[in-house]
Amino acid sequence: MATVTLISDAEATPEVRAVFDDIRATRGSDFINNFWRALAHDPALLSATWQRLKSVMGPGTLDPLTKELIYIAVSVTNGCEYCAHSHTAAARAKGMTPAQHGELLSVIGMASQTNALATALQVPVDEVFKV
Repeated sequence: MATVTLISDAEATPEVRAVFDDIRATRGSDFINNFWRALAHDPALLSATWQRLKSVMGPGTLDPLTKELIYIAVSVTNGCEYCAHSHTAAARAKGMTPAQHGELLSVIGMASQTNALATALQVPVDEVFKV
């Protein structure tokens, strides 16, 4: 259960409506997901988070699917169920195949295991890996 109510379109202030409108326009969809509706309690935080996300996930040197795959991996690592689901859906919409999803999960699992082992063993970093 959410710790705050989810702000509906009818409850949205003009500042929140402006961000919701930009989300709709940017994504080409009328859907505003619950994350944004929860953040709408703080219009400044909502706007800043949306602007930063739009910048980071927008055009760049990494393709959109790669960005979503990274987002999934970080979300899984941080234990964020919401973001894991949201960005898995976004990755599928950007063309992620079931085989790619399976391979991604294998990489996440392998990295989690080797990270834990390296941390538990306190393995010193090889000098050749340092910049």
